[in-house]
Amino acid sequence: MVTLEELETDPHPALAALRPVGWVDALDSWVVASRDLAMAVMRDPDTFTVDDPRFSTAQVVGPSMLSLDGAAHKAHRDPFESPFGLAETRRRFTDVVQQTVDELVGVLEPPSADLRRTVAGPLSVAVVAYSLGLPPASASTVLDWYAAISDSVTGVSAGRQVTPEGAEAFALLHAHVASGIESTDSLIAAAARAGIGVDDVVANAAVLMFGGIETTEGMITNALWHLLTHPDQLALVRADPSLLPNAMEESLRLEPAAAVVDRYATRDVTLAGAPIRRGDLVTVSLAGAGRDPAVFPSPDEFDVRRPNARRHLAFASGPHICLGMHLTRLEALTALDALLRLPGLRLDPSSPPPRGLVFRKPSAVKVWWDA
Repeated sequence: MVTLEELETDPHPALAALRPVGWVDALDSWVVASRDLAMAVMRDPDTFTVDDPRFSTAQVVGPSMLSLDGAAHKAHRDPFESPFGLAETRRRFTDVVQQTVDELVGVLEPPSADLRRTVAGPLSVAVVAYSLGLPPASASTVLDWYAAISDSVTGVSAGRQVTPEGAEAFALLHAHVASGIESTDSLIAAAARAGIGVDDVVANAAVLMFGGIETTEGMITNALWHLLTHPDQLALVRADPSLLPNAMEESLRLEPAAAVVDRYATRDVTLAGAPIRRGDLVTVSLAGAGRDPAVFPSPDEFDVRRPNARRHLAFASGPHICLGMHLTRLEALTALDALLRLPGLRLDPSSPPPRGLVFRKPSAVKVWWDA
C-alpha cells in the first residue's frame, strides 16, 4: 500500500508501479502517472474539472483562475495573461531579472551559503512582486506567507483542514495586495478595472505569486541539487555552457516543482481500464509523467544531453498551463548561470534532497565555494 510518507519522500517507485493509472487509498484518489493520460486529463476540462469545492488551493485562497473552468476561468485569467507571453516576457523582464540576480549573487560571501534562502527565494519574490505591481514587502515576509499558505494547501491535499497559520497568512496577503490596487499602472489594478472584484484580484494574484515563487524557487533548487549531486553531468555543462538550458529542462522532468495537479471527474469514465466514477478525485502526477519510460528511456537518470527533456509536463497542459512559464524559465536560467560561476561550487553533504507531496524541492541548498 502506498503511504503519504512514501509519496512525500520518494514517490517515483510507487508511481512506476501505478503507471498508467491506479487507486491510492492514502490520497483517496486515482493517480495518473503516464504522460499520454496526463495530457488527456488536463486537456479535457469538461470531463476532468478543477471546479469542485474540494480543490485544495481554492479552500485556502478562494476561487481563482486555478480553480475555475470554462467562461469563469477565462474571465479570471484573461486580465493577467498578455504580459506573460514569450516576447513580452523577454522585453519586460530580461534586464530586471539579470539585475536582481547580480545583486543577490554579488553579496554572497564565501565559503558557504544556503542558496534557497539567499538567492532562489528572494529572486522569485522580487520578480513576481514586480510583475504584478505589488506594494513593497521584504522577501522574508512574503516567503513566510508563502510557506504558511503552501503548507496549508499541502495539508488540505492530504485530507487535513486549512491551518490557522495558512488562513492568517492569506489574510495578511489579502490586505497587502488590496492596498496595491489603487496604483493606476499595476497589473493588479488593470485586472480590477477589467471587472473582477477585489477578492478575485487578490485570489488570482495569490496563485500567480505563490505559483511564481514555488515554480522558480523549485526550478533553481532542484536543478542545483541535480547538478551538484551528478559531478559528471555538471562537468559536461561546465565544458559546454550551451547545455545549461537542457540541464534545467531535464531537472524539471525528474522533479517538477509542482508534482501533482488535481482534477475531479464530472461523469463516469474509463481511463486505461480504471473505472472512474463521477465525483472521483483524479490526481495527475506531473512527476510520474516525467518519468514515463514510454517517452523517456532510462527515465530515472539525469542526462543533461537528453534530446527530448523538454517534453516534460512540469508546467501542466491544457487551459491551465502555467501562465508564467516563460518568466520562471528566464529567472531560473539566469540564476543558474550566475551561481555555477562561483569557483569550486559544491554541495554540503548535510544538504537535504527534494521532498514534498504537492510541491517538491530541497528545504535548503547548502553549498560551499572557494574565495
